Amino acid sequence: MHVVVLGAGLLGVTSAYFLRQQGHEVTVVDRQASPAAETSFANGGQISVSHAEPWANPSAPLKVLKWLGKEDAPLLFRLRADRRQWLWGLQFLRECTPARTRHNIGQIVRLGTYSRDTLQQLRRERSIAYDERTQGILHFYTSQQEFEGAEGPAAQMRELGCDRRVISADEAVALEPALRHIRPQLAGATYTAEDESGDANRFARELVSRCEEDGVQFRLSHTVTALREAGGQIDHVEATDGEGRFQQIRGDAYVLAMGSLSPLYVQPLGISLPIYPAKGYSVTMPVKDAAMAHQVSLTDDEYKLVFSRLGDRLRIAGTAELNGYDRDLNRVRCEAIVNRVEQLFPGAGDASQAQFWTGLRPATPSNVPIIGRCRLPNLFLNTGHGTLGWTHSCGSGKSIARIVSGLKPEVDFAFVGV
Repeated sequence: MHVVVLGAGLLGVTSAYFLRQQGHEVTVVDRQASPAAETSFANGGQISVSHAEPWANPSAPLKVLKWLGKEDAPLLFRLRADRRQWLWGLQFLRECTPARTRHNIGQIVRLGTYSRDTLQQLRRERSIAYDERTQGILHFYTSQQEFEGAEGPAAQMRELGCDRRVISADEAVALEPALRHIRPQLAGATYTAEDESGDANRFARELVSRCEEDGVQFRLSHTVTALREAGGQIDHVEATDGEGRFQQIRGDAYVLAMGSLSPLYVQPLGISLPIYPAKGYSVTMPVKDAAMAHQVSLTDDEYKLVFSRLGDRLRIAGTAELNGYDRDLNRVRCEAIVNRVEQLFPGAGDASQAQFWTGLRPATPSNVPIIGRCRLPNLFLNTGHGTLGWTHSCGSGKSIARIVSGLKPEVDFAFVGV
């Protein structure tokens, strides 16, 4: 079959790669001039199966209320006259029960473990390098309450095969000596040795080159304007190229991997996707003092920040702002990240050369992505990965390629329409 993949972020590129491995002719369409130029461009860098506790959990409603109106809040609902935001918020609240949280953790862990294994195999087979580090991920806590609250989800993750171990503050410092500066404030930590980190954008660009070697066609600088239905299926995609010329792109099947824009394209087709953009921020700065800089990838759960070492750069990312499709950088939120870095690792990075970035994560209320079929038989979905697009990308791409090919996915996950 000829499969048209809409979107050249991590999910689109991995979908294209595995579709080609299944023997399909593949064309990828994206509005940007280069792959992974939006949400995948400067994310936190973690392959974090252990980051499986969804935002929607029993402690979330009170936290969200406490954070309302605070510009530097880790999770900020910027309330607006937006029906989709309010509907998403109501669905989010429904996912905050203990039973739903436990169910969603199971979905996220199983897909994450499969995806991490798939990434490792792909890395070996195609010799892809992307500043990867395989030293695990350490979640540290400066709040005793937050630390105690992590023990239950960590135990469930261990039951599911994700070895997220609860460790003492001293053990955390032994694993990552850069935490010694805040040892008096540490309540404890969890450590997942199998987790990894790396530059998602570099990985995507490397994988695109392998795709091109295999015969995948990329139509970059092509803006999709509409999906057109005829006879109960997608007939063609309308787009404009970099010079504004109208294009019709036809295939036998279509994979929608357009992140937070996905619901906007299928709404005219009568398909409703529970995805809302969650604006995330990142800061990238050169290492200034290697003795103070972390080596292990870290997660600061209280502040909802992740820390990755990408070669000679530090990448700090996190927080979430629900404010529609606004992409403006909020200086207060940027400075809050830099201030937290200085509190934890003073002098480790050169803040005078900090580069700020923001991207729109495609968030579902449950944090569980939408992968599978929809009511139109030749339209397939691979979207809604929220903060875990990098973690879930390879497993999602391989799974959707198998679904398109009429094969059963290899992982126990609630695929849509399968």
